[in-house]
Amino acid sequence: MKIPKTSDIAGIINKIAPVALAESWDNPGLQVGDPVAEVRLIMVALDPTPDVINSAVAASCQLLVTHHPLIFKPLKSISTATPQGSLIHTAIKGGLSIISMHTNYDIATGGLNDLLARRIGLSSSVPLQITTSRELVKLIIFVPASHLDVVRNALFPHTRSLGNYRDCSFAANGEGTFLPLEGAEPFIGTVGTRQKVSEERLELLVERTNLSRAIKALLSSHPYEEPAYDLYPLLNDGEKLGLGRVGRLPETLSLAEYAGQIKAALSAPGLRYVGDPAARISKVALCSGSGASLLREAVRAGADLLVTGDVKYHEARDAQDLGIALIDAGHFPTEIIMVAAIVEQLGRALAEAGCGECQVLPCCVENDPFRMQI
Repeated sequence: MKIPKTSDIAGIINKIAPVALAESWDNPGLQVGDPVAEVRLIMVALDPTPDVINSAVAASCQLLVTHHPLIFKPLKSISTATPQGSLIHTAIKGGLSIISMHTNYDIATGGLNDLLARRIGLSSSVPLQITTSRELVKLIIFVPASHLDVVRNALFPHTRSLGNYRDCSFAANGEGTFLPLEGAEPFIGTVGTRQKVSEERLELLVERTNLSRAIKALLSSHPYEEPAYDLYPLLNDGEKLGLGRVGRLPETLSLAEYAGQIKAALSAPGLRYVGDPAARISKVALCSGSGASLLREAVRAGADLLVTGDVKYHEARDAQDLGIALIDAGHFPTEIIMVAAIVEQLGRALAEAGCGECQVLPCCVENDPFRMQI
């Protein structure tokens, strides 16, 4: 079995949560380490704390994947006299690389906010604050009619679905011409003779981020030595991506009832809420971590409630003024759920890539820094 390098794992993570999705102020990606170092054991954690880094080194891990970055801003020095410098020194000395997946994972489809939405019982959730949309490209290929299905089937895994419809394409018949020159090895015709052939014009929709994989599939499946294809950037909006989510509960609950359900679902030691305990909750907005800044987005979306963490006093007052309920379930409880999800996703992706000897394990030493006196 293949032993992946740090850069291979970074590539897998970039498919799960593309770095290009991250907020401009953020710093996801490889924080510390050697991109070409072999990785046999990976630990996943929420925070790169001293306990976490020491645990990863003690377990002989070569890579630590965290949600929060170890390095947010450019460093002027790396000294063991500072807490951050000491952590970097410990990681390097222990042969431990560190990769973070922060706001890119918050925003990504299937990422942290989707995990939280499912955990607290929402259905059909969509982004609360749109930050970007995927760029679309129309891929047009000219292929002999005899190989239309072969090429089309090779490309379908890389194409964009249209709503609830996948494997979408269009084909129209026409006549192609070409004259093979000296040195060519034509699939149809002979060198020096102009050839006419019945061809299909095949059109498919591809996200720009999938384009290189689509072209690779095209070239490997097309019978021609030099396939002809066109790429047209489109003005159509692709999938809309962004921070937070908004969705509906399967049944209307009181604020107090739903707060109890969230507390249990997140294994939170307690939570705070703003609003009438008897208020009826049907449409719910959320943002993992610190998301009270999205209050007005939640109101515009018609939500009855915003679920987040790190709520300040004046943000609670804002919620009262805006007439929306607010639940502060804590930063740690709304984000620690990413650990198990990334362990599963990375493990599956590594197995599919033939890297089954590389193991992924959850960090077991993390705790919420806050304690509650109940």
